[in-house]
Amino acid sequence: MAYKALILAALSMTVAVSPAVAQAPPGTPHTRYCLRVEPITGSNIPGIACLTREEWAEGHVDVDKVWAEDGVGIED
Repeated sequence: MAYKALILAALSMTVAVSPAVAQAPPGTPHTRYCLRVEPITGSNIPGIACLTREEWAEGHVDVDKVWAEDGVGIED
């Protein structure tokens, strides 16, 4: 559980907020939204993280605001 909290904290600092108007596709409470994230310090490989809306919100990320720029896909 501590690992998940660490990931969420890192993601909340690395996902850029975009002023774009496109919103993420609708889904169920279990739908996972995949967003591009900055590489972890010491790595040059950018990452993709897939979390539910609730999990993104815990990391202070508004999926609808960042979707146009960083959205990759959804997993049901």
